[in-house]
Amino acid sequence: MIVKTKNYKLEKKIYINIALKNVLKRQGWIAGLAAFVICLGYAIPGLQSIWWFIGAILGLGLYLLFWWVQFYGVTQLDQGKALFEKYSYDISSQQILMKLNPREGMPLKWDQIKTAEIGKDFFVLYINKAQILYWPFKIFNTDNERKFVASILKTKGLVK
Repeated sequence: MIVKTKNYKLEKKIYINIALKNVLKRQGWIAGLAAFVICLGYAIPGLQSIWWFIGAILGLGLYLLFWWVQFYGVTQLDQGKALFEKYSYDISSQQILMKLNPREGMPLKWDQIKTAEIGKDFFVLYINKAQILYWPFKIFNTDNERKFVASILKTKGLVK
C-alpha cells in the first residue's frame, strides 16, 4: 500500500519548537548537570553567595538560547530552505517519496530516519538534530492511511 498525502508546508515556528524540545529531551541532562555543579560552589567554605545560583540560572538560559539560535538559524539559511518547501508525500513500507510536484521528488529510505514520535495529532520523524519531517494528521486522506503510517513506524522500530 502507498499512502499519498495532501500538500503540506512545515511552519518555521513549529519546526523551532519541535527541534528545541527534542534536543532538550535528549541532551537536557547536560544543562541540568552543569547547573548542579555550579550550585555546588555554594558549599565551598567562605564562598557562600547567591551568585552561584544566579550563575547556574544564567548558564541554563544561555544553553537554551544557544540551541534556539541554532534552530532559528536553520530557518534563515539557504541550506535549510528545503525543510520548509511545500511537499506531498508518497509513503510506503520501503521509502518516503517527498514530492514538490508530480515530476520532482526525492526518495528517503526508512533507514535514514533515526527515531519517530506519534503525538496527539501529528507524526514527527527525526532524521538528525536539525532535520525533521512533521506530518499533522490533517494531511492524510483517511484514518486508515494514518493508522498504516503508524504501523510502519512501529514495525521499523522507530516508535517506542
